[in-house]
Amino acid sequence: MDGDTLYSIGELARRTGLTVKTIRFYSDRGIVAPTDRSPAGYRLYDIDAVARLDLVRTLRELGLDLPTIRKVVDRELPLREVAAAHAEALAVQIRVLRLRRAVLTAVAERGSTPEETELMHRLAQLSEDERRRLIGGFLDAVFGGLDAAPAFAGVMRSMTPELPDHPEEEQVQAWVELAELSVDPDFRAAVRRITEDQAAELALSDTAGPRRDIATAVRDQAGPALAAGIDPASPGADPIVAAFSAHYARLLGSPDDVELRRRLATRLESVNDPRRERYLQLLAVVNGWPAPESLAPVFDWSVEALRDRTRQ
Repeated sequence: MDGDTLYSIGELARRTGLTVKTIRFYSDRGIVAPTDRSPAGYRLYDIDAVARLDLVRTLRELGLDLPTIRKVVDRELPLREVAAAHAEALAVQIRVLRLRRAVLTAVAERGSTPEETELMHRLAQLSEDERRRLIGGFLDAVFGGLDAAPAFAGVMRSMTPELPDHPEEEQVQAWVELAELSVDPDFRAAVRRITEDQAAELALSDTAGPRRDIATAVRDQAGPALAAGIDPASPGADPIVAAFSAHYARLLGSPDDVELRRRLATRLESVNDPRRERYLQLLAVVNGWPAPESLAPVFDWSVEALRDRTRQ
């Protein structure tokens, strides 16, 4: 291609794929200035105009504004710096769009009320510090002021969501639902009761025997029985119930009698709150952890076995 050749707007349009109107628009704004004019006064452009127009089109498609583009093509601004700043701005926009999509998807799937939608929208847009304060308030409500608090340090860490800087849509949706649970006074009170029961048991176990909590003991004893298909009301369940009931008796320093088994059934029903399991499921999604095993069937089996043996 001859570097000295000059092109009319029509010829330039054919070479670049842009319309004559678009090229004239860029030319009027000094972004792609004509090199010369024909005797009849028509604008003429050199081969550099083709390269400039290709760059202008690319930058426009990437979302840059015309004043910035003019500075880039005139080399008043380094393209590298402009690209970095624009990429950062786009990252913020993408994050906002993901949050909006996550909220709208949740609203559509759950049939949320306008009030619930407003709450989800606010929770989705919390900053990192605001998220930490929200979860900190939840954990303080659940664990604060308990004598066994040092023993719960690991538990508190394991219940803390950490939404990544660039979350997937399902992580945002999980965070919104988890945050809703965290600010629910009834859920906070329910988890607090579970924690207080465990703290009392841990305090007793310092002198009364094993430190393994009762929920873990029941899981270890009843899990295999459930997997084996043992009916909780059958005689085959008797040794299983006796084993975890004896563990609870040792934990509390109390006799293994009907009242203790009723108390244990109530304790397991509390631990088996579906909202607690849902929190742990959502936590795993937010933190990118493997999905936790559901213990609801094990606790259901154990409660049924205990209730069957404590009826009068």
